[in-house]
Amino acid sequence: MLFKLARTYLRPYFGAVALLMVLQLVQTLASLYLPSLNAAIIDNGVTQGDVGYIWSTGGRMLIVSIAQVICSIIAVFLGARAAMSFGRDLRHDLFDKVQAFSERDVGKFGAPSLITRTTNDVQQVQMVVFMFFTIMIMAPMMLIGGLIMAMREDVELSALLLVIVPVLGISMGLIMWRMMPYFQSMQGKIDNINGVLREQITGMRVIRAFVRERTEEERFDLANTDLFKTQLATGRLMALAFPVVMLVMNLSSVSVIWFGGHRIDSGDMQIGQMTAFLTYLMYILMAVMMSTMMMIMVPRAAVAADRIGAVFDRKISVVEPSNPPALASFSNGNGPTGKLRFDNVEFRYPGADAPVLSDVSFTAAPGTTTAIIGSTGSGKTTLLGLIPRLADATAGDIFVDDINIKDMATADLCSIIGLVPQKAYLFSGTVASNLQFGKHDATDDQMWQALEVAQAKDFIEALPDKLEAEVAQGGTTFSGGQRQRLAISRAVVREPKIYLFDDSFSALDYSTDAKLRAALKPRTRDAVVIVVAQRVSTIKDADNILVLEHGRIVGEGTHQELLDGNETYQEIVSSQMSLEEAQQ
Repeated sequence: MLFKLARTYLRPYFGAVALLMVLQLVQTLASLYLPSLNAAIIDNGVTQGDVGYIWSTGGRMLIVSIAQVICSIIAVFLGARAAMSFGRDLRHDLFDKVQAFSERDVGKFGAPSLITRTTNDVQQVQMVVFMFFTIMIMAPMMLIGGLIMAMREDVELSALLLVIVPVLGISMGLIMWRMMPYFQSMQGKIDNINGVLREQITGMRVIRAFVRERTEEERFDLANTDLFKTQLATGRLMALAFPVVMLVMNLSSVSVIWFGGHRIDSGDMQIGQMTAFLTYLMYILMAVMMSTMMMIMVPRAAVAADRIGAVFDRKISVVEPSNPPALASFSNGNGPTGKLRFDNVEFRYPGADAPVLSDVSFTAAPGTTTAIIGSTGSGKTTLLGLIPRLADATAGDIFVDDINIKDMATADLCSIIGLVPQKAYLFSGTVASNLQFGKHDATDDQMWQALEVAQAKDFIEALPDKLEAEVAQGGTTFSGGQRQRLAISRAVVREPKIYLFDDSFSALDYSTDAKLRAALKPRTRDAVVIVVAQRVSTIKDADNILVLEHGRIVGEGTHQELLDGNETYQEIVSSQMSLEEAQQ
């Protein structure tokens, strides 16, 4: 998968990569040429006392060195640019893929893991690509060129390389082999620590309210220590690598000087040649070391690439239709009205023994309000989530204007839906930017009207910056009721054909709840309104009430009809209000 990702995302930068390889070749050739010139200066200039030769050869060395530096700078620049562009493009496509996931797809990986894959895993792959451009391309050239040039200086002394290179390669290979299991497990441990940290930050208020700080500290310490031990073991092995390299290199230098000294003494070799040979030996060993160190990084990057590939290979459960109808063609060319129909809908989670929803059938006409009520876990939120295709029904069909929603483009479907989720979530930015999530070109007047309908105008007007007031991530700068009202404003400003309120009035007091519902009526006169609620007072006036129990509709009708003839609804009502209040 690592090579597949590199091949795919480096293809647009083929020209830069090709130029980089040429520059690396020129730089390597220049590096290999310099020791020979240095040897010539020693043997033909210094020992002979020829100052002119020293100056002329030194000038050639200077020109070659300048060319080497220029090629190196340009090569590193091109390599860094290509690697960073690779990372940017990979993150972009990975983010787009995750954005297309349904709730089921996200649950398959988990939010902490997806965050790690989009950030840390991409960074690991990007770093290997960068190191490949700056080191791995040059290392084989340096190794082969160094061997040729060393043999050119002295063939017999080059026999030492038959021992030195395998010793270094085997030593580094053993260290790398020991490190691979740690690299493979490290990414999963980063997932774990991200998951714990994310959960603790999100649930900070609950942790403090129940005085669970010590328990959560211990839980975080457990995940943190687990990662620490793995990284410590990896760090120890990496720390071992450098002394091993230095030991081999120093022993190699001693061996060359020892045997080279004898050859110089016998007249078979000159001092400059031995100096050049020592330099080439260092080049060779550095090339072996760099290649091995690169191979140490590759296993971790390969694991990261596999994790990224798993996201790309994930088959999206909510599939886009190949030839969706245009919204303008709905209702005989008059555009969508929002008429909603469920036909024997069932939803079952993968591997579950029983479905969450079974045989759900009802119709919601424009201009009517349909309420859904039931005990916790009865499937209310799941039912609502099927309408904007947060997940697809596993059986049965859902229709909008008699067109199956699976045949509609998801963007078109969502464009006619205004969803207020159970958890009122606001994004970091401003009040205006959050409302413009509902309608990107909403004017200030439209936003103020939506805020007035949602009973949010007063507290927004009281803010110094009003619509430009800052909103923290998640909307934590506002109370729960304020967040709910802003979320309702976001849906109202869109003026959708279908309103979906998922227990969106629970944090409001009864007075605000009543005012909000009264203000909503004129705005939703021609739209389909689906309301999921826990409070009977919120849904008493609905045109049709669905009573859910264990994922099935066990009652349907108006408040009075259900109060007269549905036992489940009667139990819900009696738990919240007296008979006199229910009859009002």
